Amino acid sequence: MSVPEPVVHVAFLPSAGMGHLNPCLRLASVFLRYGCKVTLIIPRPTVSLAESNLISSFSSSFPHQVTQIDFKLTPLDPNTVNTNDPFFLQYETIRRSVHLLSPILSSLSTSLSAFIFDIFLVSPILSIADKIFCPSYINFTSSARMLSFIAYVSVLADSDQAAQRHPSKFVGDAIQIPGFTLPIPRSSVPPPFLLEGSNPFQRMIMEDSPNLTKLDGVFMNSFEELEGEALAALNEGKVVRGLPPVYGIGPLRAGEFENVDEGQKGCMSWILEWLNERAEGSVVYVSLGNRTKTRREQIKDMALGLIECGYSFLWVVKLKRVDREEEEDLEDVLGRELMSKLREKGVVVKEFVDQIKILEHPAVGGFVTHGGWNSITEAIGEGVNILTWPQGGDQKINAELLRMRGVGIWAEEWDWGTQKVVEGKEIAKKIKEMMSNESLRVKAGEMKDAARKACGVGGSCEVTIKRLIEEWKRNAQIN
Repeated sequence: MSVPEPVVHVAFLPSAGMGHLNPCLRLASVFLRYGCKVTLIIPRPTVSLAESNLISSFSSSFPHQVTQIDFKLTPLDPNTVNTNDPFFLQYETIRRSVHLLSPILSSLSTSLSAFIFDIFLVSPILSIADKIFCPSYINFTSSARMLSFIAYVSVLADSDQAAQRHPSKFVGDAIQIPGFTLPIPRSSVPPPFLLEGSNPFQRMIMEDSPNLTKLDGVFMNSFEELEGEALAALNEGKVVRGLPPVYGIGPLRAGEFENVDEGQKGCMSWILEWLNERAEGSVVYVSLGNRTKTRREQIKDMALGLIECGYSFLWVVKLKRVDREEEEDLEDVLGRELMSKLREKGVVVKEFVDQIKILEHPAVGGFVTHGGWNSITEAIGEGVNILTWPQGGDQKINAELLRMRGVGIWAEEWDWGTQKVVEGKEIAKKIKEMMSNESLRVKAGEMKDAARKACGVGGSCEVTIKRLIEEWKRNAQIN
């Protein structure tokens, strides 16, 4: 009598924000594609309606393959955390609630092959996973270059005892990470990390950095042709000795579950009809992220720059941080006359848009982005020219990478988008530079081909996932 093949069961725990949730669900869908059983543990309540809608759509798309479990969080007193950022408040809430995970994980009917969770949850969850003898992995939602920075923080902190381990002291003018050609300048380090005192982002990195070596692996939405140097430095032990394998399984492709809901289809349908009437490569798409609100003092100059650049444009404006239901009308901010001029040249929307459908449209020739990793990998996958205008976090580190690889330009002189007002004429000049750069377009096309190969049949993503699944099956048979 033949022995039944072991079931590969993978549990996922995302944190907060679409930039973290989306790649988590995309990775989960990859494992579903190869016949794995998936359990999705969802922290409740979510921060935004957009997150809740995406989770519902994912579960509906795989009704018989995915088990969804709500992880009810312990309420957090915001006065005990030095931040008013709703997403970092959620990260902290999850970290303080992880003791409630043990009964959830212990109650699963099928033993886990792997537990994959978010980078911001490393230290508190490792102890939980160890108790149930479950292999622990993180799904890293930025570049390999950014992961190298986070990993190397523990080395920097240990090497400078006189600095009393505070980042503002041990980070010098630049960080030269072993295995990297170019250093990371202090000006590119995420601003919260260097703030005097203490904040959630800083505490998480300082606590989690030395614990990365205790993981069984890291899943990275990247691939060899884009980040060969960084992936090699991480996997060869140059950055930090003892780091687990870092698996480049990108670029993760969008799934059907990401389709906009019925209430938003009308807007997307109209946008696509408008794009159909534009010439190939003639439209600039502008979006500074789903959690980056555009400052009121910058909006007018952004509008003037788009009008002056000479290209048709699709501008997605976000006036508040959480969710996309904007109470304020853009005309109230810009005035009727300027709004009228904008509409003559392009399209301005505040609604949720299907970014993949926009980027893959032949009319779109350039993308002005904050430099979030999801947006970057999506643009690379479609071969679109990129202009990065970092707003915070890892975005300068990502922008530097694009410039090094020749697939994007970085408006470095604009600094962080939250610090100064960039004049309209400067914005227009940079957009023209991006759209007319033929070398950039050629490089973007080459990287698109490499990205498609990496995530296609027989590509590095498929090879890596299949190898891991077979490894987990062997481990199940041994145990």
